[in-house]
Amino acid sequence: MNVRFAKYQGLGNDFLVVDLRAADADLAAQVQDPAVVRALCDRQFGVGGDGVLAVLPPTTPGADARMRVLNADGSEAEMCGNGIRCVAIELHDRGGLRKPRLIIDTGAGPLACELDADPIGAHGVTVAMGKPRLLRGEIPMTGPAGERCIEQPLDLAPGTEAAGDRGRTGSEPVRTITAVSMGNPHAITFVDSLAEAYELARRIGPRVEHHAAFPNRTNAELAFVRDRHTIDLVVWERGCGITLACGTGACATAVAAILTGRVDGDAAVTVCLPGGALSITVRDDGVYMRGPARRVFDGELDPAQLAVRPRAD
Repeated sequence: MNVRFAKYQGLGNDFLVVDLRAADADLAAQVQDPAVVRALCDRQFGVGGDGVLAVLPPTTPGADARMRVLNADGSEAEMCGNGIRCVAIELHDRGGLRKPRLIIDTGAGPLACELDADPIGAHGVTVAMGKPRLLRGEIPMTGPAGERCIEQPLDLAPGTEAAGDRGRTGSEPVRTITAVSMGNPHAITFVDSLAEAYELARRIGPRVEHHAAFPNRTNAELAFVRDRHTIDLVVWERGCGITLACGTGACATAVAAILTGRVDGDAAVTVCLPGGALSITVRDDGVYMRGPARRVFDGELDPAQLAVRPRAD
């Protein structure tokens, strides 16, 4: 049985959006199978993408739909800031929910999306991302559950990775991190230049992701504060590697920069990612992310006929 999908990108962070709200249960389960997700996201042998966004019936009363985030490696993420903008626009423009405000269930809870739209369709979304979680027990992170991890050392020497992180070798120095959860975990390190951010993302990103301090793994952010209202950011995304953009990472980095006194907390912060910029506003009632998303093309496939290739270790 064929399933229709839409390829979307939010600042270059690309996804297959699959509306499964009315799908047969067996087909819905097949599309969400980790092996099928890996094959779909393979850029040489599949469609290609940073993940699959499964749109499902809501579970919270009053919500319009539910988004399940499946990373390119087949793992599941609690939330995806760029992904939720893609899903909101798909639901608004072609999913029968043409209204200015949508509530989408996520692994981080129901989130409100305000759509910037004209008669042709929506072109931008402001997402109320909720309040950041700062306690180790909320992130989650090892150590005293009621304490924060702000400007704390993280030992990246060999042997600090979690079980299952195979093939990570080489000696790395201790790095200072601030840990924030936006429904999914982030470890933010501030650096002295954008070039250093790229270099460290490639070199230490995998080790931070798999560090034993983070039982569910973590996203790793390398951030250069350009001025009091602007941050350059490179993200090693959990389950994907370096991506062109990460919405939750931008939110977590803005929070961390405010907590450490690097940027002002009284105005929007522009977070510049390789794929473009997001506007992040941190208020007492939570974090607000504003940015674009765009449909690239539509497709149709039969998951049963998809060549599921084994992953190369």
